[in-house]
Amino acid sequence: MTTGKWIGATLVIGAVFAAGVAIGAQQANTTRREPQFQNSEVEVWKSTVMPNSPLAMHRHEHGRALVALTSGTLEVVDAKGTTMNKLVLQAGKAYWLDRDVPNTEHADVNKGQQPIEVIVVQLKNDKPITK
Repeated sequence: MTTGKWIGATLVIGAVFAAGVAIGAQQANTTRREPQFQNSEVEVWKSTVMPNSPLAMHRHEHGRALVALTSGTLEVVDAKGTTMNKLVLQAGKAYWLDRDVPNTEHADVNKGQQPIEVIVVQLKNDKPITK
């Protein structure tokens, strides 16, 4: 291979690497849900909610445990933006959230200054809780 081809190949590889780094940095600054694990009993994901960048409207058909990786307050809002619930999270603490009320959706909003990260373990075969 000639010197010119080596230089060209190096430039292409460098450009691809730089693009990958740029995409990774961009993803690091976006609200997202990252699948972690799934089997017949549970679905596990990591959610990162950036300040003023809510998760899309969604619902939970099953109960779930949430483990806060960072501290902060998540506002659970309906389609009109009305706050239905506030979750004050402490890093390292676990929380239980019941299945959503039928026919409702919500978004999770972080009005703080820092990203909020949580691990969610959602049951697939849960039964109504009896007291």
